[in-house]
Amino acid sequence: MQRDSSSLDKLLENPRVWRGHNQAHAPNGLASGYEALDRHLPGGGWPQNALTEILVEHYGIGELRLLMPALATLSTADNGMDYNEPGWIAWVSPPFQPYPPALQQWGVDLSRMLIVRPRDASEMLWSAEQALSSGTCAAVLLWSDTLDDQASRRLQLAAEKGNSWAIAFRPPAARRQPSAAALRIELLPGQEGTRVSILKSRGGRPAVLHDLL
Repeated sequence: MQRDSSSLDKLLENPRVWRGHNQAHAPNGLASGYEALDRHLPGGGWPQNALTEILVEHYGIGELRLLMPALATLSTADNGMDYNEPGWIAWVSPPFQPYPPALQQWGVDLSRMLIVRPRDASEMLWSAEQALSSGTCAAVLLWSDTLDDQASRRLQLAAEKGNSWAIAFRPPAARRQPSAAALRIELLPGQEGTRVSILKSRGGRPAVLHDLL
């Protein structure tokens, strides 16, 4: 049976088609600012238009420091990404008040920051979905102890729709729960820094990076 090569080419051009090994190593990720981490991420950086979950038992061990280089990139005009102008960075239900001088020191444009404080868990998820799917937010960070598999799928779909990066902070117990996240990592205190464990990486493999931060 003769193959229609033109039809196959059109199919492979579809961004929703996964191309196995080649796709896994395509350099289409958002640089994290940490070369050791980027070497272990399939796209050479944070997955774009997708959900990343960060599992952390205690806040303040480097979870924000891990994200700052990428967030600074997304908040600036010359970000080199698929945005015509700087994107908004939305913080949904942060358990603390972001410290402006620290953000500025990392190069984050404070004028692109949005702080959202919903009244309850259902409003939190709705707010994150709306921000992700709006097409104006480059990244949406949310803190929740109540996300489940269905909620993660909703966030993943919203990130795809809005061309945005979703980051959900969750407790370590979430390891036992299924998730639609493209990337799931866990942070643990190490002897000289913070250990980053890649638990799940779409197209990649688990890995442990000692004292990354």
